[in-house]
Amino acid sequence: MIDKIKIQRAIVSVSDKTGIVEFAKGLTTFGVEILSTGGTAKALRDAGIEVIEVSDYTGFPEMMEGRVKTLHPKIAGGILADRRKDDHMRQIEEAGIGPIDLVCVNLYPFAATIAKPDVALDDAIENIDIGGPTMIRAAAKNFEGVAVVVESMWYAKIIDEMQASDGAVSRDTRFALCQAAFKHTGQYDSTIAQYLAGKDEFPDVVSYTFEKIMEPRYGENPHQKAAYYRQAGAPTDALVNFKQIHGKELSYNNILDMDAAWGLACEFDEPACAIIKHNNACGCAVGADLADAYQKAYESDTVSAFGGIVAVNQMVDKATAEKIAQIFIEVVIAPGYDQEALDVLTMKSDLRLIDTGGVTKKTYFGRDLRRVDGGVLVQDFDNIEEPAANWQVVSEVKPTEAQWKDMVFAWKVAKHVKSNAIIYVKGQATVGVGAGQMSRVDSTWLGARKGGDKVKGAVVASDAFFPFRDGLDAAVEAGAVCIAEPGGSVRDDEVIAAANEHGIALVFTGKRHFRH
Repeated sequence: MIDKIKIQRAIVSVSDKTGIVEFAKGLTTFGVEILSTGGTAKALRDAGIEVIEVSDYTGFPEMMEGRVKTLHPKIAGGILADRRKDDHMRQIEEAGIGPIDLVCVNLYPFAATIAKPDVALDDAIENIDIGGPTMIRAAAKNFEGVAVVVESMWYAKIIDEMQASDGAVSRDTRFALCQAAFKHTGQYDSTIAQYLAGKDEFPDVVSYTFEKIMEPRYGENPHQKAAYYRQAGAPTDALVNFKQIHGKELSYNNILDMDAAWGLACEFDEPACAIIKHNNACGCAVGADLADAYQKAYESDTVSAFGGIVAVNQMVDKATAEKIAQIFIEVVIAPGYDQEALDVLTMKSDLRLIDTGGVTKKTYFGRDLRRVDGGVLVQDFDNIEEPAANWQVVSEVKPTEAQWKDMVFAWKVAKHVKSNAIIYVKGQATVGVGAGQMSRVDSTWLGARKGGDKVKGAVVASDAFFPFRDGLDAAVEAGAVCIAEPGGSVRDDEVIAAANEHGIALVFTGKRHFRH
């Protein structure tokens, strides 16, 4: 065990140059010899810092557009020699290799590269660092004699410690740096593996990397601890990258409901509003403008909207803000807020305002993951495009043009409501939502009870087929005049006969949208 190691020679080669000039200047005050490469060497020289190019130090030129530059025994040996072993030190001396006491390296921006829209595989591959991880791992393995720095947050701490210790770094610090280094390379390799695995439909082994964003006060319940993570490579237009611009800290449940609300609001091109409670839509509508859409969504279920999450697909204006401000809302998520809207909404100190930065469509990144005991289920996201032109009218009565519009709207909402889902719609606004019941008939009754007289003359969407005619009968009894469902039941003939008996339109969409 070596307590303190005096830093005499360092290799500095970073992609992220934040704070690197100041750090290198700090090192030079202790007479540290700095080896460097390419862009880092230039940045240091431009700042008046004396550096030795690695190619000059090794006597071997950079090759293959920089793919080979630090992979050399003078670099690897200088890092890996165990200072506690006389034989190691004798061997590097005989080979003319000088010890390297500090490795300051961060890696090619692979995660940032793959986060770009439509990134080419060749571009991603070129941003896989080889020499960097080699040096980092070597230095971390040999932390007894080498300090390894992969994050700029350490720069000032190291300089402060060197100032207090005559240019030396302690073993405790070196071990902490070792831990950070292996975490860094582990995340890096995992991100690469995750990206390349995405090129296969479902690989035998999957690996995901997540970076902690925040810690809510607790999870779903106060006795549960929780944290919020961003997946490596997540694009800038994903929910995890949206900015909170006002209000108290987001809770675990807020984030879950934000995801559900944003996904539903983004289904529509027209001004749209979704109000979510416990991951289900209590109201959703499109309108002539955003204020109209919000009002219609709110009127779908004025009781459940209290304490809900509001998502809209257009910039919030003053008229919409004034309507939202009339009741208690937990979160508003929107592509932006004009100043008058902010003046209204920020009067509520606890109201959380999330700005998507102009993003109006939900990003479906990677695959859908669901945790189970001891494992994880992985599937494609349920984000298929479904042209109504492909649907089949199976009843004698044909839907009117207005009913077609309401069916398309209701079908989009059904996809975002917990199964069994029954959605009653009039005028492209929900008027009753039955969600999460064990029986489809119960969901039908629940949606009708929620809507009351408003469901008379409504269109209904069912996320899965009616296994018996009783569900359709219950919807018609409540007032439904047109129904959309996937079809595919062994009793479809019975359900079609029931629709004809009642004189309503029945359409099969051909797709199911369970949401468990």
